Amino acid sequence: MWNYLLGPILAFLPKRWRKALSFLRSAAWGTAAMVSGLAEFFGAIIGLAYWYMYAMTNWVNHAVGYALSGKFHQTVTVQEIGAVALSVWVTHPLTLLLGYFMAEGAVRFSAVFSGEALGTLPLFLCDKILLGLFRHRDAEDSRGRESAPGNAHSFFSAIHERVLSSMTAEVGDEICRRTDESGETLQICASRQKKEWNPPRVIRFEGVYYRLESCSAGAGARPFRYRLRRLAVGVPGRTVLIYDPPDAVSVSEENTPKDEVMDPLGTQKD
Repeated sequence: MWNYLLGPILAFLPKRWRKALSFLRSAAWGTAAMVSGLAEFFGAIIGLAYWYMYAMTNWVNHAVGYALSGKFHQTVTVQEIGAVALSVWVTHPLTLLLGYFMAEGAVRFSAVFSGEALGTLPLFLCDKILLGLFRHRDAEDSRGRESAPGNAHSFFSAIHERVLSSMTAEVGDEICRRTDESGETLQICASRQKKEWNPPRVIRFEGVYYRLESCSAGAGARPFRYRLRRLAVGVPGRTVLIYDPPDAVSVSEENTPKDEVMDPLGTQKD
């Protein structure tokens, strides 16, 4: 019974939104989408019929009244008035909108037979265009496996990163080399987030290969911090990122901020 009541309404939502409804993951979306598509198709046809009768009756009656009162500068017939009214009705925005929903309902109904439960196109475009501006892009090896809580976390992370970038001026990177018992490390502080710098990517700097260990977001003029560790052997390849900043400055270890491990929202972890 659920598939014929609430299901057809929720079937209008994009797939990403339906997956976020954890209590509906076991729903038969195919049946719900079929009923939803049929309802959209026949609903649009009924709407077109009522709109045609209302518009044509009123427009023709008004035009005939003007003609009988002599307000037209030339003689017109009822057939000419009807033809003009029909052309206006066909190109009216409401007619086009109802026609679109009729076609969309037929497409959504047919897509069920190919294993697809499609939502409505306006909501799909809203998800891709409007929300896509703030949605955080995961690394290529983890795309398509994000859970609903992960989507929300990425959404707020992207907003936080944009806020940090808007509050700071764009300046050159600060680079600090350190050496500990396990080898040489490189700490880079930047005023802008570096795209595709996701651990454990390999980065080449001044002919030396480093592995990105961590990245964090803090405060200051260069809130984005990256920690890299030098590799003993180079690993050339097309996946290696080349780091060649034109205006970077080297600083001493005493002048660099201490390493902080933060999540993308800027809350410090223990």
